[in-house]
Amino acid sequence: MEPTKAVLFGFWGVTVPSSPDAVFASLEKQQNLPEGFLSSLASRKDGALSRAERGKVTLFQMIPDLEVECVEEARARAISLPSGWSVRHLVDKLREAMLDVNPAVLKMAARLRDSGYLTAVLANHWIYDSGDTEGPARLLSQLGGHFDLVLQSCRTGHRVPEASMFSSAVQHLGVTLQQALWVDADEDGVKAAEREGMKTILVENGTDALSKLASLAGLQVVDADSKPPSCKPNEVSHGYVTIRPGVRTHYVEMGEGPPVLLCHGFPESWYSWRYQIPALAHAGFRVLALDMKGYGESTAPTDISEYSQEQMCKDLIVFLDKMAIPQVTLVGHDWGGALVWSMAQVYPERVRAVVSLNTPLFDANPAVLQKSQDLGIFDYQVYFQKPGVAEAELEKNLERTFKIFFSSSCERDTRPPISTAGVCARGGLFVGQPEDIPLTSMLTEADLQFYMSRYKDQGFRRPLNWYRAMGANMKWTSSRPNHKVLVPALMVTAGHDPVLLPSFSEGMEDLIPNLSRGHIEECGHWTQLDRPAETNRILIGWLKETHGKAKLNEK
Repeated sequence: MEPTKAVLFGFWGVTVPSSPDAVFASLEKQQNLPEGFLSSLASRKDGALSRAERGKVTLFQMIPDLEVECVEEARARAISLPSGWSVRHLVDKLREAMLDVNPAVLKMAARLRDSGYLTAVLANHWIYDSGDTEGPARLLSQLGGHFDLVLQSCRTGHRVPEASMFSSAVQHLGVTLQQALWVDADEDGVKAAEREGMKTILVENGTDALSKLASLAGLQVVDADSKPPSCKPNEVSHGYVTIRPGVRTHYVEMGEGPPVLLCHGFPESWYSWRYQIPALAHAGFRVLALDMKGYGESTAPTDISEYSQEQMCKDLIVFLDKMAIPQVTLVGHDWGGALVWSMAQVYPERVRAVVSLNTPLFDANPAVLQKSQDLGIFDYQVYFQKPGVAEAELEKNLERTFKIFFSSSCERDTRPPISTAGVCARGGLFVGQPEDIPLTSMLTEADLQFYMSRYKDQGFRRPLNWYRAMGANMKWTSSRPNHKVLVPALMVTAGHDPVLLPSFSEGMEDLIPNLSRGHIEECGHWTQLDRPAETNRILIGWLKETHGKAKLNEK
């Protein structure tokens, strides 16, 4: 038996949980039609649905033809169609079902691709040329981002489970039928694939089928708590904006819809949002994730003044202007969180909504600042002030540096934590840490190598300058009015962040009247990496609600 090189997923009943027969049965019951009335029409080889799925007619052309078939079928059965019956209603129900993609299948597809398998979805679809095409377009974009091939029947002239559909798929992938595995919820489809020499899995229970697939592929089972699909550097669009001579911003982009700008912290990269970028894009947003100033491929001089919050905000406004984005939703973490709060206070007309992970709006409660000073947990920021000192320690062994920095909250009992207090006294942030550190569960080896590559040539000088501009930040803050944040805002705290304690966010409601909150108890500082699925649920739920309210207000 030839080794499996490609996994082909059926669309109905696998990639999406429902099936056309289930939609037909539900609608028949709802409309008081005889059982099997709609499915009998769909099964006609030369019927309107079949012709549309083969691409012989478009949706716009198919609807009136199917209306005629319904009338003829009703006459043949001596029944009356219900008042207000419309094929358009049937199409809408099928469209709703096809947009309900199974997230576990997307996770499995990502795992398979990471392990070197080719993946494909084979779907019986028609060409949408009528009404709202945004949903189908987003569906195809979502599938295209997770699978190597999305093969639609309307583009090939053949339907699943016809042999020509399977042959076309493996030809596109560059494998043989014997090297392909077919996953389907339809028994006839499984038998058809087996006749062509393909390996098969019949989906009777979705979880069991994915478990069997994982076992065959030598992968861990994908469950509800596993990490969501991430994006790799070569799977996103990259762009560069010159802010002014010597200052250039690198960003990655995915999706269409209201713009959401992601701002990372220290010592990170746009890549720290790799689990959020595809999730937000597929939720209907245009996602832009920056390499913040002085990080990665975003360039800037080494002058400390370049890294003040005032200058950062001005640069971000130029970025929005050049990208022709009049208003944006900002999401920040760590230093990125501090920046998005500044933007919301100083340039509220450019900010539609604002989210901060971990970083509170500190000046909402002066007593909090005193508490943080009493705890001494910000002593590392004093250590970072003298140019060259922290650089020497952090750049000495980049692999060790990132293995120490990125530690999951679930590993706090097995990995020695970094103490950010007493850093100056002991002579370094990593003093007392073992030389040989295991790789954190938050990073793969490829992730580690990516972070190391971002700092190999440029080092830590520019990222550390964000801390060295704190004096200028305090002067700027004290010189301007202490504006309230009036735009919709979300503060997400993490129960095990050792520095940005949840208690520091107490009293923020005084300056942010429209503040929502999210909290992840079993989570450390690296929220979007530590608990990506939960982070995504909080972000997407709040963003959809917030943007939905905005649309209602605009009407």
